[in-house]
Amino acid sequence: MSDLPGIVITGASGRMGQMLIRIVHESGKARLVGAVERTGHDWIGRDLGEMMGGAANGVIVTDDPLEAFSGAQAVIDFTAPDATVAFAKLAAQARLTHVIGTTGMTEAHIAQLAPCARHAVIVRAGNMSLGVNLLTQLTKKVAQALDADWDIEVIEAHHNRKVDAPSGTALMLGEAAAEGRGIALTQNSESGRDGITGARSPGAIGFSAIRGGDIVGEHDVLFAGQGERLILRHVATDRAIFARGALKAALWGQDKAPGEYDMLDVLGL
Repeated sequence: MSDLPGIVITGASGRMGQMLIRIVHESGKARLVGAVERTGHDWIGRDLGEMMGGAANGVIVTDDPLEAFSGAQAVIDFTAPDATVAFAKLAAQARLTHVIGTTGMTEAHIAQLAPCARHAVIVRAGNMSLGVNLLTQLTKKVAQALDADWDIEVIEAHHNRKVDAPSGTALMLGEAAAEGRGIALTQNSESGRDGITGARSPGAIGFSAIRGGDIVGEHDVLFAGQGERLILRHVATDRAIFARGALKAALWGQDKAPGEYDMLDVLGL
């Protein structure tokens, strides 16, 4: 077991953190060697296995990421934008593969990852699932085939505790549609419609967000023309698909040169 890549999970107490921990433990392909939480969290200094309601596993939760990273080969990070940037700098120092599933990152956050990628492998994606990444490719292809007379709307639904909108996956799909059309998404997008908004801007890519219950994730890309509509859809029913994809990315990055990658690289698409 000692020759398997060592993985650190940040945000260990969160829903994705705990799911990642279980997937790494069950995989037989990697070792869980560290768990990080924010300073002051109840889990700090406690055995991770016990905090998750099981048997002790010898992994002590820490608020010192550099200490956790020192004995690892990869870190999987589904936290918050500012925390992710801080982790990226430390992961670069330790030459770890840094898998980033954090959503809500701005262009300013993303720009800060580039210097880190000169020293470490960074795999960042708005969604780690195989199905979503295939949907991204299909969206690009369809957008290439249909002209601006077809309106494009990305419709996403998530649980009621999600704090950012549109989702990272919705933005991925919007970027794919914009790339297919040969336009910049930042200058051709619409979202947050309310009140008397006026007519839809020709050629714009729209975003609609739904929040409710325990929805894991649903994404539709609607192409609406005159007299016909085409809908591409992905429905996630189990959050484990994202954890499995993230682990796949962490393992894939072990023999890669430093740089910025995404799940299309991991999947060879």
